[in-house]
This record gives sequence, structure tokens and C-alpha cells, in this order.
Amino acid sequence: MALHKDSYVELNDGHKMPVIGFGTYAPPKFPKSLAEEGTKVAIDVGYRHIDCAFLYGNEEEVGRAIRAKIADGTVKREDVFYTGKLWSTSHTPERVRPALEKSLKDLQLDYMDLFIIHMPMEFKPGDDLFPADENGKFIYHNTDLRDTWKALEKCKDAGLVRSIGVSNFNHKQLELILNMPGLKYKPVCNQVECHVYLNQSKLLEFCKSKDIVLVGYSVLGSSRDERWIEASTPVLLEDPALTEIAKKHNRTPAQVAMRYHLQRGVVVLAKSFTPARIQQNFQVFDFQLDAEDMRSIDGLNRNMRYIDTSRWSDHPKYPYSEEY
Repeated sequence: MALHKDSYVELNDGHKMPVIGFGTYAPPKFPKSLAEEGTKVAIDVGYRHIDCAFLYGNEEEVGRAIRAKIADGTVKREDVFYTGKLWSTSHTPERVRPALEKSLKDLQLDYMDLFIIHMPMEFKPGDDLFPADENGKFIYHNTDLRDTWKALEKCKDAGLVRSIGVSNFNHKQLELILNMPGLKYKPVCNQVECHVYLNQSKLLEFCKSKDIVLVGYSVLGSSRDERWIEASTPVLLEDPALTEIAKKHNRTPAQVAMRYHLQRGVVVLAKSFTPARIQQNFQVFDFQLDAEDMRSIDGLNRNMRYIDTSRWSDHPKYPYSEEY
């Protein structure tokens, strides 16, 4: 597959998504300004796909960075592909458009390129992002995902967003939307955790068969945020097989991990606020993994998740009880 720095995939609605995105999430202990600086560096380096979310609490900073790079002539608005996400306290149809409008206002942008349902699990609607009762138990809610989807379709029709998709859905939840009566727009993507220890081959195959792009997050392992990550999990970029292949190509393990997913047709999100690494992570277009490399990396899969969501495993829409 010939890839160069301007490579993109065509989505099922005709829009185009750059194959590498810059992830902007950082654990709360980091200053929000890092996302602003990081996004500017990323755009300078050549990233044209910026992935953010209302939940990250930094859309103002990321929006500022995008606007600064438009103002200084580095990019035009139409060169940038911005992804935002609908948080789980706004699944009720009447909250969808206001949630999108709030993000656009924080970003100071007229439209988003992609707006996705952050996860299928819904919490009690309101301003509290993780509503819990007096015993600390999460308060769930149960809007039909199809009704949430219809509200997203209306946002697309209103011109507030170009493409709509989902995140963290299993294949049954995707099918629920694909098979809904009166479906106007198919989800263009499903953004999920995807890395060499969780290569998502079954979900990837399913998505490809439905013309849905699989977008991978945590492709380099994870930020090891204590709130979500089990400290004992292996550090992906220190994997001996990955290190070996990196040596062979005179590359970093991160570049090999990203290249592996790109060659499988996965759109990858890379996250770093270190300028040298932001640049390094983008240098994956000028080498190719051979069939033996690909097989060897396939063999690293162990269906292991870095992101621990087991606290919500009693949610009726918990996605990970299904194999894919």
C-alpha cells in the first residue's frame, strides 16, 4: 500500500480522512497548554487530522492552536480534519446538538469534520461527567442508541458536521445502527483501542465488510494514566519482537507499531506532547514492513486492553462482553 504524508482514506460518505491523526488527550495532572503547543507542533510537522473530545477538557486550547496555524498561513481550514466526540451524558436526542454546538463554540470553529459517539454506554444526562450516587455508584441511563444516531444525522444535515461515526462500539452495536429503519447515514468509522497486543482483527474485518473505517487509539500502548491503566501491564514499545523489527529497519518501535496498523488499513492516532516524538511518529511513510514482519507482529496479539473500563461492566451497553 503506497502511503505518503498526505495519505487519506475515503469515507463511505465521500469525505476524506488523513490516515494519521494527532491525539490530544492528556491525564488531568498535565497543564492544558500542552495540548495547544502540541497541536501547533503537529500541524507544523504535517499532521492534518486532529483528534479531541469534549471529555478531554481542552477543546478551547486545541481550537486556539488550529486557528493560530490557519492565521499564520500554515494551513487552511479545509486542510484540517477535526474530530470531536459526544460524551455519555448527552445521548438523549435533545442534548446532542447543544453538545456539538458547545464544542464548536469552545473551538471557535464553524463545523467539525467528524463527530462521534464517544462510547455506547450512557450516563445520567446532565453537567456531571461521571454522575454517581451517594455510595459512589455510577448512575446509568438508557437512551436507544438509534435515537442518539438520528440526532447526529440531523447535525450533519444542519451542516454543523461533515461526517458522523462512533467509538468503542462492538459489532452488534454497529449492526443495531446499520440495520435501523430509516437509516440516513452509516457511521463512517469506529474508533477503538487498537495496538499490537489488541490488534482487533475480527472487528477490523467486520468494519471493512461494512465500509466503516477502523480508527485506532492507544496504538503505542498508552499514556499510563493511573486512573485507567493497570500499572503492571507490559510497556508495548519495549516488546522484544517489535524492537527487533525496528532495528532491522533502522526505525523506532513506535514507528514500526504505527506502520503495522497503517498497512492493515487502520487509521492511527498518535499522541505525544514531546516535539521530537511528534515528528518521529509522523515519519512512517518512507519504509515498508514485509510479510514476515507483519506475521511476526500479528503473533503478538493477546487481546489485552490498556484502558480499564471494568468499573462499568454492569452497564447494559458495556461493549466488551462481546468477542469483537
